[in-house]
Amino acid sequence: MANSGSLKSTIAVSLTNYLDAGAIVAGASGLTLWQNYLGLSEVHLGWLNFISANCLGAAVGAIIGGFLADKYGRKFIFTYNLLVYMLGVLTVMFSVNYPMLLCGFLITGISVGVGVPASWTYISESSENNNRGRNICISQMSWGIGPMVILLLGMLFAPGGYLFGWVESLAHSIGGSGLSEQATNVFSSRVVFFSLFVVAFIAWNLQRGLQESSEFTAQNADSQKAGLMDNIKVLFSNKIAVRTVIFLATIYLTWNLVASVMGFFQPHIYETAGGVSNEQANWMNCIQWAIIVGVTFIVSKFIDKTSHKAIYTFGLLVAISAWLVIVTIGVSGPAGLWAFAILWGVQGGTSPQIFYALWGSELFPAKFRAGAQGLMFFIVRGLSALWGLIFTFIYGENGEGFTIAAYCMIALLTISLIVGFIGCPNTRCKPLAQITKERYGDDV
Repeated sequence: MANSGSLKSTIAVSLTNYLDAGAIVAGASGLTLWQNYLGLSEVHLGWLNFISANCLGAAVGAIIGGFLADKYGRKFIFTYNLLVYMLGVLTVMFSVNYPMLLCGFLITGISVGVGVPASWTYISESSENNNRGRNICISQMSWGIGPMVILLLGMLFAPGGYLFGWVESLAHSIGGSGLSEQATNVFSSRVVFFSLFVVAFIAWNLQRGLQESSEFTAQNADSQKAGLMDNIKVLFSNKIAVRTVIFLATIYLTWNLVASVMGFFQPHIYETAGGVSNEQANWMNCIQWAIIVGVTFIVSKFIDKTSHKAIYTFGLLVAISAWLVIVTIGVSGPAGLWAFAILWGVQGGTSPQIFYALWGSELFPAKFRAGAQGLMFFIVRGLSALWGLIFTFIYGENGEGFTIAAYCMIALLTISLIVGFIGCPNTRCKPLAQITKERYGDDV
């Protein structure tokens, strides 16, 4: 069992994952409402995805935040970063035009990117050796709980939802009785974003009270004297580190190109390609996230006791099976839709993101551990941003290109499976210092 300090800090830091996924899904669940309110096209939606927490915003934030965490400490990030997140969420809440909405998504995304490398690094460094995988899974459960809660709120407050009457009253009290239907409806999304503001405020108060990572304090004294570019040079001058970046970025990128599209566009896809209502799409997505949380909880019980390669392989095989459903049964009927939703939920609980977070914090020395993760996150989310734009053209206005998109997804997931199976490291339950010495010797 993890001691209470480790578990408490893991939960506090894991709220960053809640806010990451929550920001993505809050935008996704209200996407149609913003589209109707502001008269947006599919291309406009693609740009929202491009600069959001799902892609570019997080990419830019990650490469900055990772090296800042190595230079000034993990606690430095926890002390200030969520203030930026709250600013971004408030900007979205009060948006009245497309540029303002874009700005809010970008600010929120940058904050998400800044926080993620420091969070995963801190969890790993503060965990006991035989609970490191378990604590990373707890963090990933938060990544699943966020969307589940946000989708539930979205459905309650959405037009036709149980609490929409309250939303209407709020909208008219602020905007007047002459408010248009579209402007009234979008208030449900504003309320959902306000819930993220509340959680971010709570998380900020918890995280800024954490103690600095003892490993950073003990081993990273020299890097505090180095500049940002010095840390980048140290990372790129080490061949083992560069190979590790390539390996981890490959397994995470190929999976995330699929997952990022699903995270932002899934309810929209269910509505256009599956032909279900917005409420039905959100319910299906919510159930899927509940499956992800449940499977991740199960995995957390044995990830430190069994083969990482076996868990990783199982997850990718299930992911590929989900997309094979698309190209065989299709999603125009309930059987195909539900089969896909359930399978994608199961893979989410064993996904490469768990192992990317775990291995990314294990396979680098403390002096550039967060920086390396930030660099990889930049590569992955940046390319995911470009893919999100390309996907909107492949998919089409009404989902006519969905089958072609599915074949692309299968190919990407197969690459992640093969590379991860071949390169899976043997780090389970080893001390971080031992892993560093085995990989890098005494030179770091």
